[in-house]
Amino acid sequence: MHGGAYVADDVRRYVIVGNGFAGTTAAEQLRKHDAACEITLFGDEPYPLYNRISLPPMLRRQLPEEKVMMRDLAWHEEHRIALKLRTAVEGIDTAQRTVLADGREYPFDALLLATGGRPNPAPAPGASGAHNVFNFQYLDDTRAISEQIDRSKAAVAVGGSFIAYELAEAFAARKIETHWILRGPRVLHRLLDDVAGEFVDEAARTENVHLHYGEEVAEFVRSNGAVTKVRTKKGLEIAAECYGVGFGLTMNVELTHGTPIEAGPNGIRCNDRLETNVPGIFAAGDVADFYDPILEMRYRMGTWNNAGAHGKVAAQNMMGGSVAYHDVPEYSSLLFKGQTITQFGLSPDLQPELEMVRTIDREKRWYRALFFWQDRLVGGIMLGKGNRAGKRKYVEAIKAKERFPKPQWQSVLEWTA
Repeated sequence: MHGGAYVADDVRRYVIVGNGFAGTTAAEQLRKHDAACEITLFGDEPYPLYNRISLPPMLRRQLPEEKVMMRDLAWHEEHRIALKLRTAVEGIDTAQRTVLADGREYPFDALLLATGGRPNPAPAPGASGAHNVFNFQYLDDTRAISEQIDRSKAAVAVGGSFIAYELAEAFAARKIETHWILRGPRVLHRLLDDVAGEFVDEAARTENVHLHYGEEVAEFVRSNGAVTKVRTKKGLEIAAECYGVGFGLTMNVELTHGTPIEAGPNGIRCNDRLETNVPGIFAAGDVADFYDPILEMRYRMGTWNNAGAHGKVAAQNMMGGSVAYHDVPEYSSLLFKGQTITQFGLSPDLQPELEMVRTIDREKRWYRALFFWQDRLVGGIMLGKGNRAGKRKYVEAIKAKERFPKPQWQSVLEWTA
């Protein structure tokens, strides 16, 4: 298949559902290694691949929209990838090896499900259908929120997630009065402890963000189809013209319903090669509930880097390879203007039973925590500009499954090489 003469029966047919970073990366890899194969790529949005991690800077008006786009229609034509936009795949027939979309069947030799997740709506009454209450995940969301910010004097971000943080940061960057309502005791409370939370709180307040901890929205109060204020369960009322909510994602696993493919609320279950329990059907990106052979546990990872890594692994295995996932997941982000976060490997939000050691430099606003699981280094978090020394060494130690007796843990915190 990889170099001799091709015959008709030898042409492999690949179908990919989801044209985000995982799906488009997989399509690109398939074409790179197989000049003759047929690739069909489905997306339900009107756009080819765009950079999701560029949406927050676009919302802050620090990046123009054209810089967010990563692929165009011409690129797909050049790579002979049949891109079906605005197209919802309706079903999978695992016995006949076909997917149903647009009233026709598309046969496959290997199938990749990179369907991601959809944002959960605000659960409080009054939000549904209001034209100034937004989720924040898609390019169209970004455009709509940006237009509403232009019409607003005040905005409210609701939720304790990274999405809610990005909304609060954008509101503040656009110089409108910003309120952030969090049910927990601090920002990202499942990930950060009290000291790390304090550093982020300080960075937010420096940007004039009003933080309201331990509060939950009871009602979005409406007038003429728009929300005019929120009322919390403790009776706090905040008036604004723009509302953004971040309440996590529901995984898009509906295509597996009625099929033998194993899936649940946490995603589509797959092994360390990203193959599901049905041979030849794979999952990648946010929706993949996969087994990580390095960390030796099953989890779901919703980061951009992970989606790209998954796309490459899935493509190799769709072509008949046997490559295990071999990356340590990591991400970095600015936290308002004054703080940064770098996270790698496992963290307490994925595995609450991890043991932790930490070091704090209040003068520099630096914070470093390492997480151990049965004497193995499995993850870490670094806060503070310039506080990334040693990260590569930590990631290599995680990959090598190095063990450290407990008395050594504190000294591992001081790695800088």
